[in-house]
Amino acid sequence: MTARLVIVNGGSSSGKTGIVRCLQAVLEEPWLAFSVDDFVAALPTGLDGATAGFEVGAGGAVSVGPEFTRLEAAWRTGLVAMCRAGARVIVDDVFLGGGDSQERWRGVIGDVETLWVGVRCAPEVAAGRELARGDRARGMAAGQALIVHEGVKYDVEVDTSRAESIDCARTIASYVS
Repeated sequence: MTARLVIVNGGSSSGKTGIVRCLQAVLEEPWLAFSVDDFVAALPTGLDGATAGFEVGAGGAVSVGPEFTRLEAAWRTGLVAMCRAGARVIVDDVFLGGGDSQERWRGVIGDVETLWVGVRCAPEVAAGRELARGDRARGMAAGQALIVHEGVKYDVEVDTSRAESIDCARTIASYVS
């Protein structure tokens, strides 16, 4: 596969960011990296609360509103446009809606060659990382560890419970030609 777009899906604290950085280092061509966290950080401060935007509730549950959904669709479309313009892009995402989230991506990707990557991590391992990070709502990592993969079809999967980021990146890179 000659991918122009690599979409990496996994729960919070699963190790996606480390894998993406390692992947950029091991791939021969230059790849741009973007994260759903970058998108969330770009949202205006007034767009909080689940009725409009984005909210992290008790136990790390994430709720999104219609304005968030609209802007996220525009963000996805922009990333795909970068691929169409000649860039190679890696996206670090969290499919809170499982297979439905993947379908929303498919709706904008069209004919752009895409490699779908699942990053798995045992809930207890992700929870330990979350605690060590200290910048996430407690419970988010364990709560997302399994649901983000429900109904999602991947080209390659890695498990950071048992492998280092660089090893995962090398596995993924073997699928990118």
